[in-house]
Amino acid sequence: MPQLEGQTALVTGGSRGIGRGIALRLAQAGATVVIAGRNRDALEEVVREIEESEGKGFAQAGSVAVAADAQRIVEASLEATGRIDILVNNAGITRDGLLMRLSLEHWHEVLDTNLTGAFNMTKAAVRSMVKQKSGSIINVSSIIGLMGNAGQANYAASKAGVIGFTKSIARELASRNITVNAVAPGYIETDMTAALSDESKVLMLKGIPVQRFGQPEDVAGVVLFLASPDARYITGQVISVDGGMAM
Repeated sequence: MPQLEGQTALVTGGSRGIGRGIALRLAQAGATVVIAGRNRDALEEVVREIEESEGKGFAQAGSVAVAADAQRIVEASLEATGRIDILVNNAGITRDGLLMRLSLEHWHEVLDTNLTGAFNMTKAAVRSMVKQKSGSIINVSSIIGLMGNAGQANYAASKAGVIGFTKSIARELASRNITVNAVAPGYIETDMTAALSDESKVLMLKGIPVQRFGQPEDVAGVVLFLASPDARYITGQVISVDGGMAM
């Protein structure tokens, strides 16, 4: 029997990049996967991929930065599947700029999606997990939240906040048989990182001990582990998936 047979996973930001990789991997492990994001057409494309592999998936469009949207996504997921066993808070954006040029709008936009979005989704979903006395919450942070990065003060702050949020709610929910962990990806080849200049990529590669960039599947494998029964005694942890960048 597949690891996650009979379970439902809700993955935010699941239409591309790391989120898409996670959604596909959890579906391969037997979970019914609800994919949330702002682009319904892109979400439906991932659902088609899941169904072509004989998995089961649903798309729910909305913005995690909007509390009402988060609540609606969770309610629709529960209506469609009856439960939420795994929540992956992956939705994230960047609005890079040096501090002196960083607008307040771009500061709030990144914090609202990356950090408040995780709060909105977790608050909306956790009640059903408490009722069923089980659950796994996995938040996608970043090594930038551990190391910082010039030109990404807003992104670093949001991802460091995700780590603090993870540890705090892990303490709150441990007695309810709900685990809460985070993964901190390094340089993963996605649409988001493709926008970097070749010069930036060369410089970044020099800082990666394994001398290669990661793939979404590298992160998805760790998320699958944290969502599986094998990780039932792990909570409040941050696992870096970065080829050694932050060691």
